[in-house]
Amino acid sequence: MATELIRIEHLQKCFGPLQVLDDVSLKVGSGEVVVIFGRSGSGKSTLLRCINFLEEPTRGSIEVDGTRIDVGHMTRTRREKIRQIRMKAGMVFQEFNLFPHLTVMENIIEAPVTVKGESKKEATERGKELLAKVGLSEKADEYPIRLSGGQKQRVAITRALNMRPKIMLFDEPTSALDPELIGEVLTAMKTLAEEGMTMLVITHEMGFAREVATRMCFVDEGIILEEGGPTELLKGARHERTRRFLEAVL
Repeated sequence: MATELIRIEHLQKCFGPLQVLDDVSLKVGSGEVVVIFGRSGSGKSTLLRCINFLEEPTRGSIEVDGTRIDVGHMTRTRREKIRQIRMKAGMVFQEFNLFPHLTVMENIIEAPVTVKGESKKEATERGKELLAKVGLSEKADEYPIRLSGGQKQRVAITRALNMRPKIMLFDEPTSALDPELIGEVLTAMKTLAEEGMTMLVITHEMGFAREVATRMCFVDEGIILEEGGPTELLKGARHERTRRFLEAVL
């Protein structure tokens, strides 16, 4: 494996009596594209949200690019480590979560300026370059209400990238889109993969997984039931539950 960027060890997450993740361990190397798939409610989104501590794990540890956090009380040191991890791991959600009162460019530069203290000029110049990469240069001064769903999601990706993360986390980024808009978002993600971005992607787009993933993980009832290369899993899954799920989505 390339330089390890993510190490999850014995992760457990409970919501009251409900155990959503059960002793999950996962390593992700630099430049890997890991596709996480499985039924709704299997724990996929919770796993991603635990990585950048949008959800607080119940047990276990998470390490991102050398910053390790174990379960424990919220101290000043722990809070700073969580801040460091969030700076390293950009996240794109199912919903776009753009600020409706800000233009596209204002959305893109908000976090670098307010969180990282960058100059507006620096953040804007990089934002222009990123918008060009996703084919939205002409939308910089538009407001989100004037964008299609696919355009909004590409802006959300650009906004995350403008923080210069080492890792991108995608939580079903095409699930809220009409079918004809899915392709433009997947194209932007493929470009990221080709450029060597480390990515964890929750998706049911198996064509994307087949083309882009270096590894796939099938999550079922809070555990990683099976993992392997896309050809290995899509053509010869070992577990019956994996095979049944793939038969339903392929």
